[in-house]
Amino acid sequence: MTLALDEAAKGVGRTAPNPPVGAIIVKNGQLLGSGWHRAAGQPHAEREALAAAVAAHGAGELRGATAYITLEPCSTHGRTPPCTEALITAGIGRVVYACTDDNPLHAGRADAILRAAGIKVSSGVCAGAAAAMLRPFFKVSGCGLPWLIWKTAMSLDGRITRPPGEGQWLTGESARADVQHLRASVDAILTSGETVRRDKPALTLRLPGLLDGRLQPWRVVVTDHPASLPRDAPLFTDAWSDRTLIRPGTDLSEMLRALASEQGVLSVLVEAGGRFSAALLEAGLVDEVVIYLAPRLCGGGVPALATANFPASLELAGLSVRHLGNDLCLRGLIRN
Repeated sequence: MTLALDEAAKGVGRTAPNPPVGAIIVKNGQLLGSGWHRAAGQPHAEREALAAAVAAHGAGELRGATAYITLEPCSTHGRTPPCTEALITAGIGRVVYACTDDNPLHAGRADAILRAAGIKVSSGVCAGAAAAMLRPFFKVSGCGLPWLIWKTAMSLDGRITRPPGEGQWLTGESARADVQHLRASVDAILTSGETVRRDKPALTLRLPGLLDGRLQPWRVVVTDHPASLPRDAPLFTDAWSDRTLIRPGTDLSEMLRALASEQGVLSVLVEAGGRFSAALLEAGLVDEVVIYLAPRLCGGGVPALATANFPASLELAGLSVRHLGNDLCLRGLIRN
């Protein structure tokens, strides 16, 4: 299942509105084939793994093999046929999956279908690791809202700008490269009209290879005054201008819900100033926090969170800390 999770990780940020899923086919201790879901409308992980196994070993070798899958196999016709059907046709003898699919069209149905065909079924293996990867998919299917990550880079005294006359960047190259990979893991990047007017950010994937087989994430500018946006900003003039959306901020929850229902967005990264970031946190819309902490004291400038309205402090759970050059990256979930 660990190998299947490694396969699933290849699809993070690529598969929306579908979940990233990986699959491994094993027989007598031998790996026959592996696969991952590459994009909506393309074969699911199970069919990718089965096809790889047939290509390498022939169809006959699949009879009695075990399939390890990170999510319960789909059992209904969508853009592609059900994977339960493919597993049965291939002669798979045992299916082990990590998580049950929250989608009510699928949840728990695969077990009965597979067992009726004489296939042994087990579930719950590495369920925690799989569920963590599937959080955005499960959140959208559960409440219609995408998974929201607030990202910021700040000084030790909580400022996102350096003193006048100093350089633009708070953090070093390693941290800035890490942000690129974070962007590549989401379906949309959310910013404010104020940030666009002040900084004219590009919000693109710029590291070599990051766009291979992947769409530039949607860039969503939230503003109630679209006419005042600078039309010469990269968001409106670069090669991915068709991936830029302007949305009103009168109802942030409904705006996010529309991104999920209309653009198929599962996960959103927030890159904005202190006021907009605080508004999202105050509204209870943020699920996860990523802070790049620079070893600086700036003594003024723009605060990372410009608010006095939190009814209580927000605690992070499952906190991880990484060194990135001289900077630290702190990542955790908002504790409910």
